[in-house]
Amino acid sequence: MGNTRRIAAVVAGMALIVPLSATTSAQPSDGRTVYEISGTSAEDRTALARSGADVLGVRDGTVTLIADPAEASAARAKGLDLTELGGVEELLAERNPDVRTSANDFPAGDEDYHTYAEVTQELEGAVAEHGDIASLSSVGDSHEGRALHLLKISDNVAQDEDEPEVLFTCNQHAREHLTTEMCLRIVERFTDDYGSDPVVTELVDTREILVVPTVNPDGAEYDISGGYYHGWRKNRDGSGTDLNRNWGYQWGCCGGSSSWPSSETYRGTSAFSAPETAALAAFVDSRVVGGEQQITAHIDFHTYSELVLWPFGYTYADTAPDMTREQAQRFQDVGTAMAASNGYTPQQSSDLYITDGSVNDWMWGEHGILSLTFEMYPASGGGLDGFYPPDEVIEPETRRNDEAVQILLEEAGNPMP
Repeated sequence: MGNTRRIAAVVAGMALIVPLSATTSAQPSDGRTVYEISGTSAEDRTALARSGADVLGVRDGTVTLIADPAEASAARAKGLDLTELGGVEELLAERNPDVRTSANDFPAGDEDYHTYAEVTQELEGAVAEHGDIASLSSVGDSHEGRALHLLKISDNVAQDEDEPEVLFTCNQHAREHLTTEMCLRIVERFTDDYGSDPVVTELVDTREILVVPTVNPDGAEYDISGGYYHGWRKNRDGSGTDLNRNWGYQWGCCGGSSSWPSSETYRGTSAFSAPETAALAAFVDSRVVGGEQQITAHIDFHTYSELVLWPFGYTYADTAPDMTREQAQRFQDVGTAMAASNGYTPQQSSDLYITDGSVNDWMWGEHGILSLTFEMYPASGGGLDGFYPPDEVIEPETRRNDEAVQILLEEAGNPMP
């Protein structure tokens, strides 16, 4: 799968270079500030998230978050020591360049990231080059009407074979653009290397690989609108819904999401109220054939913190009514093996903080799918920078997960205890 854009786009974009300093630096501050807090427990981080703070990343007990003055005061009242990194708008202005190459592209210097239009071109190119093993469809449409692309890779791609299906989803959260590149890497590897790489060939011949490169295309496009970053997380329906709090299993149960529309973890008016989660869930539901779910394994990619996470997120307990000790051990074994391959840290999702209405909890709780989350590069980001690593890291940080992806594809053929 070749890169279809670049030279023409850059040449055309040079004519559009305009100063951005007035645009980015003049944005008024709303008092939201990025902080780091060291030595936190899962309970501390849950309390911070419940207060309304936007948890950006967690590594070795150090949490990076955005808080307004009231949320910061509440954290200090609990005895937590906050280190200020800077105001949100000021930090975004530092990350955004003083010039832009196109109002519809990533900021200058990061043009190797793919916009929605370019993702579409890459997927169409993969099918054009590898139509014998790749097909392009959609699981539905976003709030603003963008197709939620689904690329299927299999040796008999037009047939619904009796083979384990493995689903990879990316970009539930708008600002996590590196994840879209991760899904494109999976597409590239399992199409371009088919027939020459024996491992890739064997997996394509014995699995049905399903890739959704952007679950939240509206939010992702808004996040780079104007040619600079906005730090946007949610979808674009009203003030936005956090898609990874909108799934139907234990939705809104346990203080792991917010009922306030202004919150970064707003769970929506009801489970699957967001068209994006509703469409993806309907597709997964449709893969129950003859009473048996065909999708046996799944990774949802996020950034950042370099973690491998598994269910459940709604409870601190390792086991629950829908998770036996043997099943919990299987998740731990697979997650630990994948983390050993890429240097990430493996842990149960709730070891970070309590979340409810998440995709992994729904995939497992509703369908018994071996579903995990990867929090990708960097391990820590110093604030919002963690969501916007330079495009030079795309190739090494996506290839870094090749072996982990392979492990999951192989595990997809093994039954859950």
